[in-house]
Amino acid sequence: MSKPIEIGLSAVILAVTDEEPRVLTVEHLPSTNLQSAPPRPEEEHAPALPFAPLDPIGHRTLELGLRDHVLSQTGMELGYVEQLYTFGDRDRLYGHDEHTPRLISVAYLALVQETRALLQDAHWVGCYRFFPWEDWRNGTPAILEDTIYPALREWVEDADTPTERTQRQERAAITFGWGQAPWDGYRVLERYELLYEMGLIPEAQRDEDTGNTVFPLGQQTKQRAANHEKQRDSLGLPMALDHRRILSTALGRLRGKIKYRPVVFELLPDTFTLLRLQRVVEALAGLQLHKQNFRRLVERGGLVEGTEKLDTQTGGRPAKRFRFRREVLRERPTPGVGLPGTPTHRRN
Repeated sequence: MSKPIEIGLSAVILAVTDEEPRVLTVEHLPSTNLQSAPPRPEEEHAPALPFAPLDPIGHRTLELGLRDHVLSQTGMELGYVEQLYTFGDRDRLYGHDEHTPRLISVAYLALVQETRALLQDAHWVGCYRFFPWEDWRNGTPAILEDTIYPALREWVEDADTPTERTQRQERAAITFGWGQAPWDGYRVLERYELLYEMGLIPEAQRDEDTGNTVFPLGQQTKQRAANHEKQRDSLGLPMALDHRRILSTALGRLRGKIKYRPVVFELLPDTFTLLRLQRVVEALAGLQLHKQNFRRLVERGGLVEGTEKLDTQTGGRPAKRFRFRREVLRERPTPGVGLPGTPTHRRN
């Protein structure tokens, strides 16, 4: 007997407010009408991404269907939208039998400016509440030193063979910038999935309990997870279903696109200061950038042009306001902002 299939639409809606990347979430657990088993009480109100099943008759395109659902669930009309990825792992729903549909989610990334005019069920949440290890703006995140690097060391030492130990050490180094390897800001999804595989984040234990785990937890992994149970709450706010995995995919995608597409300007008003532009890029990248190097990249790339307006709310000298030069889209094939500088962690 084949399992039924449902097609759903998920939205990762990002904004940068007060120098913080934020994602729009809804309180209710999505797709409850599709589940054969109810979620546990502690998961019922976990933050979720806006989601709804595709209406194959009423929605002429997937994107139009997504826009309709987001408007009805949050009260927000979307501007810039791009398709992110299709998530179709088996048993993504909490039910686990032949009657539970296999849910295929087509996820979209939307960039907006935050608005307070939302429906009661919708809330903006800081992205680094879900991924506290991704924000390097104030140096190496404490959670890496206190929890993640010690757990990685245990994971490497738990390998059954020397070959597996070498492979784990290399994976930890590349994924988390461990040892002599540089931190790669684009590997957001890989870091989340490694923590999941190690059993360190709440979703791993939750999915193991419901039989929906993407990576079955071995005995050593379960023991390691039990040893780190007290630290689990510090490893980011969990989300419903696999929505933290979807969000990590979106954040990594956006960090990559900053370098070759001017998407960052979708998050800014029509005019802005260069400092505001830098702070938005820093917020998304999770890095602190050198002011003069950043401005040199922006100005040499012809991304902005000055206006006659001044910002007098700087707390000091009025700052010149700029606007995005749309002509750059015709002048250059990859008109991105660029990210000068990459942090490196030098400890094992």
